Amino acid sequence: MRILCDCRYTRLDHHDGISRYGARVTEALSRRHAVTMLISDERQLALLPDLPWIRVSAPTSPREPFIAAQITRAAPDADVLWSPMQTIGSLGRRYGLVLTLHDLIYYEHRTPPRNLPGPVRLLWRLYHLAYWPQRLLLNRADEVATVSETTRRLMAEHRLTRRRVTIVTNAADVVAGAAPRTMPSGRDLVYMGEIRPYKGADTLARAMRELPGWRLHLLSRMPADERPRLEAMAPGGSLVIHDGTSDADYAELLDRAFALVHASRAEGFGIPLVEAMSHGTPVVASDIPIFREVGAGAASYFPVGDPHALARELRRLEDPQLWAERSAASLARAAHYDWDDAAAALLEVLERVHAARRRR
Repeated sequence: MRILCDCRYTRLDHHDGISRYGARVTEALSRRHAVTMLISDERQLALLPDLPWIRVSAPTSPREPFIAAQITRAAPDADVLWSPMQTIGSLGRRYGLVLTLHDLIYYEHRTPPRNLPGPVRLLWRLYHLAYWPQRLLLNRADEVATVSETTRRLMAEHRLTRRRVTIVTNAADVVAGAAPRTMPSGRDLVYMGEIRPYKGADTLARAMRELPGWRLHLLSRMPADERPRLEAMAPGGSLVIHDGTSDADYAELLDRAFALVHASRAEGFGIPLVEAMSHGTPVVASDIPIFREVGAGAASYFPVGDPHALARELRRLEDPQLWAERSAASLARAAHYDWDDAAAALLEVLERVHAARRRR
């Protein structure tokens, strides 16, 4: 069975969520079965495992609906292809196809990612006005993957596909030597995530009014108009705006942080929660289904949009015994999410698709 993995969503400089997911699942899958990667730019190879690859057009290219012809020319013996997204073109495909849907966030919050070209941003908005385009995309596949039970349940609720849906979980990279921590003397909080309306950065900033002496580190790139707005909501000096950070600096900050905080109204998974927990750092997150699924009993929760409740949960964590219990529970919960487990689940799907196509 020849497996192709669609790695064209890999970034050129540093991973975002989809980029890391595709790269890590592909790497873990390659330890179980031979894999060939699809890329659209050779610079992507710097963030990908050392595996055979084929270069085709980018996923945002006008040629995308006809990408199957390029793939068939380059790999005529391909048996099955997995994509970490659901938008890869499939007209005329001769191979099995497994697509991935991560979340349904943009049906509620339709503002598209900032890094997309203008025409793609317009199509993005139109696409999320109704569910039928999603159904058309997903039903082109032989099977579908998703990253969480929460998303799988929503897919069923909205009848998004007739295809079998399997969880191929997200995960965080392993932290070498991670061990339960003792409560730090400082009160540094970490937020890793975009600054977008549904992400709840306003709630985090307002909570700082009730936490004198605490500091909130905002790690992601900060839109120019957001900085003064957020700083006006919080006491002076309580926000530390990094405007982007390296993986090494992020890890160092998690190792000394009091907690990771997240106030999102909707998420597809919640990788920052797993990343923090893998360092033994407690998590305080908004009470939404996906965060309950990811954090389970290891995290603390507060009502969506309530900065006062967030501040109360953080104050409650100042009990050293509770903090230590949350740190140990976080490490145990983070171990639940593993790239090798994701690869094993995906390989079962690919083998099933290949076998079914051979029978036909």
